Amino acid sequence: MTQINFFVPIQEYLDLVEYKMRTQSDGHHSELGAALDHLLSSGGKRVRPAVALLTGNMLGADTNRLVTLGAAIEMLHTATLVHDDLIDGALLRRGIATLNAQWSPAATVLTGDFVFAQAAKLAAETNSVPVIKLFAETLAVIVDGELTQMFTSRGIASKEDYYKRIYAKTASMFELAAAAGAMLSPVNDKVINKMRRFGYQIGMAFQIVDDILDFTGEQTTIGKPVASDLRQGLITLPALNYIELYPDDKEMASIMEGRFCSDDRMDRLVNAIRKSGAIELSISEARDYIDCSLETLEDQPETLEKQALVELARYIVYRDL
Repeated sequence: MTQINFFVPIQEYLDLVEYKMRTQSDGHHSELGAALDHLLSSGGKRVRPAVALLTGNMLGADTNRLVTLGAAIEMLHTATLVHDDLIDGALLRRGIATLNAQWSPAATVLTGDFVFAQAAKLAAETNSVPVIKLFAETLAVIVDGELTQMFTSRGIASKEDYYKRIYAKTASMFELAAAAGAMLSPVNDKVINKMRRFGYQIGMAFQIVDDILDFTGEQTTIGKPVASDLRQGLITLPALNYIELYPDDKEMASIMEGRFCSDDRMDRLVNAIRKSGAIELSISEARDYIDCSLETLEDQPETLEKQALVELARYIVYRDL
């Protein structure tokens, strides 16, 4: 199959998504406009709205409603990042200062709330009750996942817990994008459920790859300390695979028990994980998810958008690895 840039078939619609997002502060406090411009200029690739646009265009949805949907999804994603950065105390995202690095916690929370509200308004403008319902359910899943991570997930070495956590954090949003794009299309529930499954599969792979890059990247590239999740007691797939390979590792036991691990000991553990084969096992699992997603697409219409979805899925597991 010919390699293509998966944005090409929908670039004009992505431009409209961008415009629609940037106008959401019109008529509101000027600082909200400045904040929204800052947030939307931070370098996001707009992969989630791309999934919605490609799915809907492949299945025959109205493009105006798809553009509105794409803007709603990206605004929802942006709002979650505002609150995540505040919760984590992150001062940089993609090398750019976060909102909470410049504003008070109160102003940052209120700005995140505003972006959530505008995202919900855009979802309502699709005039689809099923889409609005799924949008609200997805937001509830994301918030519940954050609370679970905050209160119960640290130090837990459980793949079941991990899969639930990354579904809430990432895959639920991809699921929303693909399913909602299908919901706006003249297709039956069987197709909608298949596209929902496609979104789930690529979303799970997306987060697994992020968790791999957390171990294999350099701090200057990923914008945060290497193995930052592990340093906070969050055990992701590479570490889970390492535990299965080396269940008696004392450094890992310290983290699981909530005991302090010095930087030197943590660096040794990270290097051990990198050399153990745990990274390769994690890559293999991410690629299994993508293989399943491609099978889900097999009986969808043979269009340029379908080809772009295939390329998007492949991009997810080969980006920077």
